[in-house]
Amino acid sequence: MEIAKDASILHFISDVLSIITISTCFILKIPQILSILKVKNANGINLVGLLMELTSYTIMFSYNFRNRYALLSYMEYPIILIQELILILFVMYYKSCLNVYSAVGAVVYGLAAAGLLLGTVPLGVIAFLVPLCTPIGASSKVVQLLEILRTKNSESVSVLTWFISAFTNFTRVFTISVDSADLTLLLNFGVNVVLSSSVMIAAYAYKHPKKD
Repeated sequence: MEIAKDASILHFISDVLSIITISTCFILKIPQILSILKVKNANGINLVGLLMELTSYTIMFSYNFRNRYALLSYMEYPIILIQELILILFVMYYKSCLNVYSAVGAVVYGLAAAGLLLGTVPLGVIAFLVPLCTPIGASSKVVQLLEILRTKNSESVSVLTWFISAFTNFTRVFTISVDSADLTLLLNFGVNVVLSSSVMIAAYAYKHPKKD
């Protein structure tokens, strides 16, 4: 009886944290988007890192959706994906990367995402891709971190966005432990906590670059 009560409390805490995580994710990329619009440049932001992040989010969303996991355990993914696409659009605009090739890339991405979500791509293939999301997601953050360290400029990088990223990844470590205990997901979020925190610290340190 006591064990059942403890489990019930853990699930309640997990649900509360999931709601907080999802609510927070509604604004995850907003500070970053506003920061770019404010300074009117994308200095310190790595486009390749964003595209890698988009790939990781898309696969993880598809994996959770196709496995019919509890909605509260992954609802932030579609929310973040919309914001990520808007962010990529602005970064490409300020880096002068909007052209016919980017349009073709957008169509290819749309078709691939639809295939993952709607069942055209077998679930086994998605399960194979999921473990790759950890190195892909980690690499996207490493690339972003190196971009800041290389340019010594994080003028357009939002510290708040990376703080939220670290926080939401941390809460997901707990909620997934309670809900599904999926080791692949736990590894993914655990690594992202460390790397998001590292980018946040670097972005804060180089927020006001020294001028010659």
